[in-house]
Amino acid sequence: MNDIQIPAGQRPFWLALAALMVAFHLGLIFSGLVPNLISRPLHLAFVLPWVFVFGAKSRPQLISGLVLSLLGVSSALWIAVNYDILGDQYGFLEGNLQIGIAIVLLVCVVEAARRAIGWPLPLVATIALAYALFGAYIPGEFGHSGTPLRSFLGTLTIAEGGIWGSLTAVSVGVVSIFVIFGAVLNAGEAGQGFMNVAAAAAGRLTGGAAKVSVISSALFGSISGSASANVASTGAITLPAMTKLGYPKRLAAAVEAVASSGGQIMPPLMGAGAFVMVELTGVPYTSIMGAAILPAVLFFFAVWMGINAYAQRFELRGIKASEQPATRDVVITSGFFLVPFSVLLWGMFGAGYTPQYAACMAILAGAVLLLFNREARFDREQITARLSSALLNAARQIAMIASIIFCASIIIGVLSITGLGVKITSLILSGSGGLLWPSLLLTALACLVLGMEVPTTAAYVICVSVAGPALIQQGLEPLQAHLFVFWFALLSTITPPVCGAVFIAAGMIGENWIKVALTAMALGVGLYVIPLGMIANPDILRLVEAPAAALIAFLRMAVGLAVLSYGLIALNPLLAKISVGCIGLAIVMSGVIF
Repeated sequence: MNDIQIPAGQRPFWLALAALMVAFHLGLIFSGLVPNLISRPLHLAFVLPWVFVFGAKSRPQLISGLVLSLLGVSSALWIAVNYDILGDQYGFLEGNLQIGIAIVLLVCVVEAARRAIGWPLPLVATIALAYALFGAYIPGEFGHSGTPLRSFLGTLTIAEGGIWGSLTAVSVGVVSIFVIFGAVLNAGEAGQGFMNVAAAAAGRLTGGAAKVSVISSALFGSISGSASANVASTGAITLPAMTKLGYPKRLAAAVEAVASSGGQIMPPLMGAGAFVMVELTGVPYTSIMGAAILPAVLFFFAVWMGINAYAQRFELRGIKASEQPATRDVVITSGFFLVPFSVLLWGMFGAGYTPQYAACMAILAGAVLLLFNREARFDREQITARLSSALLNAARQIAMIASIIFCASIIIGVLSITGLGVKITSLILSGSGGLLWPSLLLTALACLVLGMEVPTTAAYVICVSVAGPALIQQGLEPLQAHLFVFWFALLSTITPPVCGAVFIAAGMIGENWIKVALTAMALGVGLYVIPLGMIANPDILRLVEAPAAALIAFLRMAVGLAVLSYGLIALNPLLAKISVGCIGLAIVMSGVIF
């Protein structure tokens, strides 16, 4: 359980605010329809104090954060209170007060993102705003005809085409609910249950400690959706276990970094990307889960085969039977995640509820389980600590993701208002000669570069907004294009020079990060190849519609990935690596088994 340290005098306030924030988001699901210009501004009002005040790291940051919170929360509340009047203005500001409120909201949104995740995404948003304001002075096709200031600012701040747009709806109504779900599970025994199940399933195998890391990271990542959180949580247990058994440090850290990165492509959360994808594609959430599951399994299969290949080079021993968790512990602790997951899946697939309603039911089940420990007894102090951890972690995570989404909404709003998105799409089409694979290469490079500086979900949203239409125009299905972009937006977690998961794992184990990154790229080769395979084998995404064809494509790609991993890792002469690797790649890409 990762509780958050807060000064004792402030703790009641932040716990009360977190509880109110969680209750607000859960209440939206159960209360029926709430006007968008009420729910979305209130969402921002809850978010800003956590970013500006709770996240302040110095006195100047705290003072400026208090001022920005006061201004931002007041402006958001003004929007919510006057939603009915604003609805009649059709995105056109009236009077200096409304202009001031619009400017305050945009400044707060950009600054909140900067404080939450750093400069790159806010810088892109600022450039986008500057383009909208001054793009009329740019000659040639990349200029625009101009837009009245009151109309432009109003569209972004009092209508549903900017910061209160469809992406914010995803943050309010879906992402926040699943973040709360993950926080509730993480606060209890579910994390230990993941570790115990993984150890029981794979601990005794060759390379068992590494395979435990793969399984536990896949399970934990399915609810955390964060590579960094995954490394920090499961790595605290798996990294010492691997080094104790004599695994090379570079390999141990690489296994944890790669396996943890896979959590962002593993349903149901997918790092919040699945829910954003629902809004952008119009494809139901359950269909996205069905399309994403086989590629995610393939990724972890490729890592598994990579570990087997490394086992030929190093003595990768399994975990001793005496160090395995007892069967009783495995059964009991597994219930702490199986029960909420079962409720979630039954709600979605059995009862036919919406994903967010099913998640609310699962949250209630998980909250009840927080009252018990693995000895099936009540511990008042433990229960209090767990509930506090769940509330604080949920609020902080909601605020971080919302900061990204609000800022990305500005960029998407500018692309729509100015028509820049259409122009960039035309540029991609002309630069690739109208051919699909060059367009895919340009898109992949853009995702890699952008993903180095912003979180995966933000990189995905920006890239798919400008490149997605071009890929769809060239024959890809919308979901196929979106999953391709989403996977490549994830590359930066293990690809130098900015590889967040690698940095954390290398730091935890005390190894040179470059060595870890090189090993991680070999182990995580599926991250580079599977998106291409999804284009060459579109049936892999049709598990729901055509399960037989999907499984055939799955097996074909699995064979290719196994050959590719073996060639890259187990073979020594460079020529042999290249030859066998090319054969594996050909199998993945062409569907021809040699």
